[in-house]
Amino acid sequence: MQVKVLKNEGLSYELEITIPANDIDERVDTKLQEVGKTIKMPGFRPGKVPMKLVKQRYGKAVLGEVIEGAVNDTSVKAMEDNKIKPAIQPKIEVKEFDEGKDLVYTISLEALPEVKVSDLKKIKLEKPICKVEEKEVNEALENIAKVQKDSTPIKGKRASKEGDIVVIDFKGKRADGHEVPGMSAEGTDLELGSGTFIPGFEEQLIGKKAGEELEVKVTFPENYGHEELAGQDAVFEVKINEIREVKPAEINDDFAKKSGFENLDKMKEAVKAQIASEYEKLSRMKVKRSLLDILDKEHKFDLPQAMVDMEFDAIVKQVEHDHSHHEHGEGEECNHEITDEDKEELKAIAERRVRLGLVLAEIGNENKITVSDQELQRAVITEAQRYPGQEKQIFDFYSKNKQALESLRAPLFEDKVVDYILELADVKEKEVSLEELQKEDEEEEVKASTSKKKSTKKKDSKDKKTTKTTKTTKKAAAKK
Repeated sequence: MQVKVLKNEGLSYELEITIPANDIDERVDTKLQEVGKTIKMPGFRPGKVPMKLVKQRYGKAVLGEVIEGAVNDTSVKAMEDNKIKPAIQPKIEVKEFDEGKDLVYTISLEALPEVKVSDLKKIKLEKPICKVEEKEVNEALENIAKVQKDSTPIKGKRASKEGDIVVIDFKGKRADGHEVPGMSAEGTDLELGSGTFIPGFEEQLIGKKAGEELEVKVTFPENYGHEELAGQDAVFEVKINEIREVKPAEINDDFAKKSGFENLDKMKEAVKAQIASEYEKLSRMKVKRSLLDILDKEHKFDLPQAMVDMEFDAIVKQVEHDHSHHEHGEGEECNHEITDEDKEELKAIAERRVRLGLVLAEIGNENKITVSDQELQRAVITEAQRYPGQEKQIFDFYSKNKQALESLRAPLFEDKVVDYILELADVKEKEVSLEELQKEDEEEEVKASTSKKKSTKKKDSKDKKTTKTTKTTKKAAAKK
C-alpha cells in the first residue's frame, strides 16, 4: 500500500492510496479458496472443485467484495499511520482500477482537532443553594388537598352549581332509538364542570335539585372512540339522587394515610424532600451552565465544518418545528422565516455546541469515563415510565433501534463528565432565595414572549448556554 497526502489544510485532508495489483490478486485467491470449500458443482465432490473453475464462476462476484474490504482496511490503516481521526464518515472515491491492475482511490475527510484541556482544578464556580421553607411545604400540601378533595351532602335544597358533585342514575340511547352498551349506569359521581362526560351533558345538570328527573340531549363528537356513537345524537334519562358540595381535604393524619404515608409528619418529610430535589435540579442546571460557559471561553480550536453544519441543520429544524407547533398548532403550516440575522446567531450556537461536545468528549476519554449497560438500561426504564401504559412499546422500540438506544447514552456520558469536572473544580455554595434561584429562567421566559422573532432567539440562546451538546459529544466520543 502506498499513501500520498494530496491535501493538508487545517483539518481538511485528502489522501491518495494505491493498492498493488498483486495484493488484490492475493486477497481474491484467499477469498476464492474459502468459497471453494463449500460450493457444489456437478461432477465434483464438495471442496474438490478446481480453483480455475471456481475463479471462472465466482471471480467477478468475489472481486467486488474483496475491493470493498481492501478499501476499508487500507483506509483505516492510512488514517492511523498519519494520526488522523475523522470527524465524520470520510468520502472515498475510486480513481483507477481494472482487473490485474493497481487500485487507486482517494479519501477526503475532516479530522477531529487536537483538544488541549485546561486545568480543571483551577475552575471556580458558585452554586446557588435554596433551603425549603415551611410555608412551601404547607402550600404543596394544600395543592394536594385540592386534588384529593372531599365532598359532603349540601345543606338545604339549593340547586346544583358548577363544581358540585351530583350522584346520578342515567340511561341513554341514540336519537334513532338504538341502545348501545355502556350508555347506562347507576350511582355515578359526576363533578359538574369537570368535562368528564361528553360536551353538553354536564351543563344541562346545572341548576337542578336532588330528586329531579330530566332528559339530557347531546351529540357525540365525530372523533368519539365508540364507532356506533361517533357523531350521533343521543338522549339520556337522568335522575339526580344527591348533590354534594366539594371542599379540599382536611390536612391531617387521615389525609396523609390516604396518600400512602404513616402520618402527616412523614408526608411532610416526603414533600419537603421532593421540593428539595427540584431545587437541587435547578441549582445543578445553573452551575452546569456556568461550567459550560467557562469551558467554552477557555478552549479555542478549529472546528470540523461538517460537524458544525450538521448541528446547525438540526437546530434550524428544531426551531421550525417549535414555531409550527407552538404558533400554528400541530399539522398547520409554519410561515415563520428564519432571517440571515437569525442564522448567524444559530450558527454561533452550533459552533458552541460542537466545541463543548469535543471538549467534554476529550475529558471523558482522557479519564476513561464510560456509560455502562446497566446505566443505559436504567435510562430506558426512566424513559418508559414517562409513558404509563405504553412501557412495553417503549422497551420494544429501544431494543430494536440501536441508534435510538445510543441517543440515550450521550446525555448520560455528558452528565458523568460534568460530575467529574465539578468534583475537581473549586465549587462554593451560596445560599439564595427561591426568587433568586428562579430569576434567570423567569427573565428568559418574559423576554421570549415579547415577539415571535425574539422567541426563536431567546429559546435557542438559552439552549446555547445549557446542556444540548449531546449529539456532538456522542460523535466525538465514538471517534476517540
